[in-house]
Amino acid sequence: MTKKIILLGLCSLLLAPCSSAQAQQPKKVPRIGYLAPGDAASDSARSKGIRLALRERGYIEGQNIATEYRYTEEKRDRAPELAAELVRLKVDIIVVTGGINNIRAAKNATKTIPIVMIGASADPVEAGIVDSLARPGGNITGITNLITELGGKRLELFKEAVPKVVRIAFLYEPTSPNQVLELKEVQTAGGPLGLTIQPWEVRAAEDFDRFFAAMGKKRPDGLHVTSGPQMRTNRNRIVGFALKSRLPSMWDNRDFVDSGGLMSYGADIVDSYRRVATYVDKILKGAKPANLPVEQPTKFEFIINLKAAKHIGLTIPPNVLARADKVIK
Repeated sequence: MTKKIILLGLCSLLLAPCSSAQAQQPKKVPRIGYLAPGDAASDSARSKGIRLALRERGYIEGQNIATEYRYTEEKRDRAPELAAELVRLKVDIIVVTGGINNIRAAKNATKTIPIVMIGASADPVEAGIVDSLARPGGNITGITNLITELGGKRLELFKEAVPKVVRIAFLYEPTSPNQVLELKEVQTAGGPLGLTIQPWEVRAAEDFDRFFAAMGKKRPDGLHVTSGPQMRTNRNRIVGFALKSRLPSMWDNRDFVDSGGLMSYGADIVDSYRRVATYVDKILKGAKPANLPVEQPTKFEFIINLKAAKHIGLTIPPNVLARADKVIK
């Protein structure tokens, strides 16, 4: 009996370190893959918004969650390579921003890792990204901004802010299906408003010089600019041209107004990015993307840059100013 007790005691002592080591093993820290256009500097406010929203839900970067950031630097052909890299890293979720091109790259890279999209400017159902908004199916869900459906509203605000505007140059990238759809929308909406839309294609950086030269001869009353890769890369050139030419300008992204553009109207991007945290939280707790409905924007923002208005000699009507969500003075 005494020998049995001694043997049991020895076994307990030998097993104790193993049990203790198992108990002290740290929990696996979930890793988020983040794929975005531009670079870290230009995206910092948005990625910070996601981090802060995750922190509110108890996820603290570097403690119980980690993020692998990848940026295409506005080079569309880099998206597949970077998406594949995140898959090889075996991240738990991929958050994708920057439109259908990046989202499709992530979709092609994995059929199993959950993907949360943000900022899709086209209908993700028509684009073949999800089965439906209510039941996405597959491994993708998230938020669509449906930017192209707001073209008519932008024209209305443009006409109210600049009543004398008649001819509007519409600067777009014909290689983007989203921007082609937006062109059709503004052309349809322009007629009833008494506006003539002048489409101008931009396929490469050198096309801007031709556009700027042509504007001197065929001068429009206003400029409407989409926010594709070429536009973002050459943002300062376009804004500078509009200011120098004293052209009122409308944009679909507030970044351009922060850089000196006159007005923008679109989904509240900061709000949309914060809502990404809800999806990440639910998925990490076991929810399947296939069952999480794709959300549409709930908040929109109309921004006016009064410094730009003063620079081009434009007075914004008080009733239009009163409707702005933000006025840059």
